[in-house]
Amino acid sequence: MRHLAAAILITGILSHRTQAQSPTSRTALTRGSWVITGATIVPMDRDTVFPNATIVVRDGRIADIGASANVTIPQGARRIDGRGKWVIPGLVDMHAHLYVDEWVPDSVARYELGVYLAQGVTTARLMIGTPLHHGLRADIEAGRMLGPQLWIASPQFAGRADPNTRVVTTADSARRAVREVADAGYDFVKLTVDITPEVYEAVVDEAARRGIRVVGHVDPRVGVARALAAKQQIEHLDNYMESVLVDSAVGRPSVSDVGAYRRQNWETLDLVDEGKVERLAGATARAGVYVTPTLAFFRLWFATQLSDDEVRGRPDYAHIPAKMRDGYERARAQYWKNPPSEAHRARYIAIRNRMVKAIVDSGGHIMAGSDGPGGLMGYGWSLHRELIMLVDAGLSPMQALAAATRVPATWLGAERDWGTLKRGHRADLVLLDADPLADIRNTSRIAAVSIGGRWLERRELDGMVERARTRLNP
Repeated sequence: MRHLAAAILITGILSHRTQAQSPTSRTALTRGSWVITGATIVPMDRDTVFPNATIVVRDGRIADIGASANVTIPQGARRIDGRGKWVIPGLVDMHAHLYVDEWVPDSVARYELGVYLAQGVTTARLMIGTPLHHGLRADIEAGRMLGPQLWIASPQFAGRADPNTRVVTTADSARRAVREVADAGYDFVKLTVDITPEVYEAVVDEAARRGIRVVGHVDPRVGVARALAAKQQIEHLDNYMESVLVDSAVGRPSVSDVGAYRRQNWETLDLVDEGKVERLAGATARAGVYVTPTLAFFRLWFATQLSDDEVRGRPDYAHIPAKMRDGYERARAQYWKNPPSEAHRARYIAIRNRMVKAIVDSGGHIMAGSDGPGGLMGYGWSLHRELIMLVDAGLSPMQALAAATRVPATWLGAERDWGTLKRGHRADLVLLDADPLADIRNTSRIAAVSIGGRWLERRELDGMVERARTRLNP
């Protein structure tokens, strides 16, 4: 949410192409064989688990999986004792950024990607693309660099200049920008702010011609109804809060996105039509539109008053580059000098949670995305917070895990290759020390990670986190 990062500093005073490359090439596969024995496997292709199960990995893919008594272990394969542990598919962060996008030298990027892996994130969608991202992906695919599978959105399309932005103010400029980012190999067109209906329609039409999907924010002038009709993939529940106000308040700015910075907007929470919440959720589901609500960012930044010690005591706080940290600290102090009422903040949380639960209950699709780093939270850790928030919104731990595994893989068109644990799938998985279905917080209790069959023990993961910290804050 880089346009929001810019706003913070000021106030602190269609997926991959239809014929995209095969997802199997997103990271290199590691040769050799190893086996996890005796673990409880959460395959995510069904709403059940396999106790006392075995996974055989050969040349980066799952060669066999099932009850230990029914799986033959290859001679000479490395054995990993999974007793008392749980195995889940690698996690997906569908709204990710890097510090190198704006705050630190490009050379730090490889260490940043290691932090994602250390937090169990084996696939990341970078939401404001840069040429550097393409180089990182090429290095990962060729095995020159260790990192998650990368999917890259375009530079942000906006009606005003922000960091790494394509300014589009006319239909012609919008069409030209779509063609250019499609030709440059970006996987999606990313929309942010100040997009007029004319520009929006041009983007959607040209993107359809070029076989590249549109993702991102929903400008108030565009509106959710138009975005649903266009099948845009929507971030942050943008414009949903404005769309559920009583008819007499239609057109009033509310608390979607940067609107949450304006204290007077919070009064619109008294004007929410409860029936519209359910109807909009149903319309989202019927449209087949996938939504990434980024609940943790908005709740912890705008609606939850935390002490300085609580914020600075987070393990990811030490990774935030000083320049970015200081800007957010000033913005946080400014915001909480005169915050919305506690009642309005509680209602804000409740309505956003209700919308997410209602979308899922209506048969719709929610994807987990952290919008990290932002809001004084680092990537990786913030995805685990997002899973907690999804459960707090009423999803079951299994549904929350699906939002970070199977559902994103389906939207990305990669469900036959990863996102679940099945024979033939990539060996992207996480070994946990505790049951995530008993407590979703256990997704952060990571014993080891496999990316394309490359096995990373806890000690190695800890080293990756520490090396990143020393380079992000030398």
